Amino acid sequence: MLENKNASRVLGVDYGDRRTGLALSDEKRFLAGGIGTVSEGGMRATAQKVAETAAARGAGVIVIGMPKNMDGSEGASAEKIRAFAELLRPLTDAEIVFFDERVTTMAAHQILNLTDTRGAKRKSVVDTLSAEIILQNYLDMLKNKRE
Repeated sequence: MLENKNASRVLGVDYGDRRTGLALSDEKRFLAGGIGTVSEGGMRATAQKVAETAAARGAGVIVIGMPKNMDGSEGASAEKIRAFAELLRPLTDAEIVFFDERVTTMAAHQILNLTDTRGAKRKSVVDTLSAEIILQNYLDMLKNKRE
């Protein structure tokens, strides 16, 4: 198990079969920033890379986007996310949290449209941006609970 002593950051994860987007919070858990993608090939290898990233970056919490249907129910995609989390759990000391990602990809595409990001560049940033949106929404929820 990879250690996360005194970890204060939060790692956001947008798991995908081809690419998994990653984002990291600042130490005060106020702001999310994209840190790239993992494309290790296979769920187990991706879980290992996410655990290594969490440990290296000092993340005490890993927030994984949970795809839900618009009615709030969970489908096959959610089962895949839960399987990924089960592979990740024994690899890290970080707390694993699921966070609703219903409109995240749509929001990421809207942002990329506004910034006129197209083609290969768009494909390379959409997963990171999705992870950043998931993480920022999670951080905002924490902030609102404290207020």
